[in-house]
Amino acid sequence: MPRAFVASILILLPSVVAAHAAPAASADVGQVAFANSGSPEAQPDFLRGLALLHNFEYETAAEAFREAQRIDPGFAMAHWGEAMTHTHPLWSQQDLEAARAVLARLGATPEARLAKAPTERERDYLRALDVLYGDGTKEERDLLYADAMAALQARWPDDVDAAAFRALAVLGTSHGGRDTATYMRAAAVLEEVFPAHPRHPGVLHYLIHSYDDPVHAPLGMRAARVYGEVAPEAGHALHMTSHIFVAMGMWDEVIDANRRAIATVDRQRAARSRPPAACGHYPLWLHYALLQSGQAEAANAALEACRASALDGEFVSGGPMDSRSGRIESYAEMRAHHLALGASPLPAAHQSVTLPDEAGGGEAWFLLVYGDALAAARRGDQAALTAAVRRLRGSGDEGHAPASHAMPMPMPGMDRPGRAARVAVMVQQAEALELAAAGRRDEAVRVLEEARRAEEAIPFEFGPPVPPKPTAELLGELLLDAGRAGEAEAAFRAALRRAPGRASAAAGLERARAASAASVAAGSALD
Repeated sequence: MPRAFVASILILLPSVVAAHAAPAASADVGQVAFANSGSPEAQPDFLRGLALLHNFEYETAAEAFREAQRIDPGFAMAHWGEAMTHTHPLWSQQDLEAARAVLARLGATPEARLAKAPTERERDYLRALDVLYGDGTKEERDLLYADAMAALQARWPDDVDAAAFRALAVLGTSHGGRDTATYMRAAAVLEEVFPAHPRHPGVLHYLIHSYDDPVHAPLGMRAARVYGEVAPEAGHALHMTSHIFVAMGMWDEVIDANRRAIATVDRQRAARSRPPAACGHYPLWLHYALLQSGQAEAANAALEACRASALDGEFVSGGPMDSRSGRIESYAEMRAHHLALGASPLPAAHQSVTLPDEAGGGEAWFLLVYGDALAAARRGDQAALTAAVRRLRGSGDEGHAPASHAMPMPMPGMDRPGRAARVAVMVQQAEALELAAAGRRDEAVRVLEEARRAEEAIPFEFGPPVPPKPTAELLGELLLDAGRAGEAEAAFRAALRRAPGRASAAAGLERARAASAASVAAGSALD
């Protein structure tokens, strides 16, 4: 006879954490309710796994689902949950073979798996999973899975998790990067359930993702203000709030969110005898916000901590999302942002960086050379600038860029649509700086205008900008140096529309305004 169990739990208990090999600290990761047929004893782990899944804490979610399976080996939804941890829709990641292996443990065929699910609703979830991990390309399966989740939600309209996972599936169909219509469709699904479920971790999380661009970010403020409180022991949840804050130029909030996220991750890593996080997604965003808020000493300390973690000593992994190459990429991107802002001198240890042999070329190499080009242009070293430009083009004597010109990734393994286009823009920026240094300023402006059009045609990317030096900002600086203050004002305003609150663009706008005012005053005096 099927066992019916309806559970709602707020995961707060250190005793539960200790018993299930989770971090020793409090594991308050969100309140979820999910009717299922698992045994009562398996419910705490299943529900903890579900909340962690909504928070994109995939490693610990999989552990929780496996513990629920250990307690109740025939628990179909615990296998469903573990299989779900192998798809990361917003990161364009999927481990198809690992997911299929999880499903095979439940049953060798879809029919055998459905036989393990006592309720029709559970069978619907399993059917949708067979679509996600079925035949066809990933892109084809993503689209079919989004349709399957829409049908599931229509059949079970009171199931908030069905709505949340449907919205996430919709977001996962935006394969070419952010597509506003797709993101708004996901938001519409979530807005329907938000009033009745204002503290559900999945609803809050996916609303933030739907709105994390400068135009829509104000709509995400409700979720951003709540999400960190709802899941204070999920590092990704704490960080996610800063997706809205970055898009609105709220640097103090970005700093606080990412410091809290890093502290949480470090506690959890320490409990597993893993090293702290000095590089990666959260430290990169923290460093960027420190730069924007003028906290040069703290920004330098963050940059040095990442450099040491990436390049010094023996590598010890902090977990599945941590790798030596990922740390080096993070460091290279942090260094590029530091040089792009130009607010303070780069500490001596970071002025000339040699990558270890195992790092090879790729993302880190490209960003290091790009940063060198920005630094050479700023100090007026034309020879160094020319050498950097040649290297970026792939024809220098000191090194060569890889044919793919892969761009840095927010997290190791994350695919970033528009990489090749961003690389081309960054090369154009360096070429324009070389032209300007040679006195060919009008040509430099034309190259930057072309690069700006290309950059603005790339789907918008959340977070610290890539290229690290927005082209409109660089164009504004060149126009201002050329005495074209009115045009510079327009360029800086455009830069601030795409990167609100960016310190160097805001400072450039003020200089352009002052230059325009001085020009008007001089004209009046002549009259």
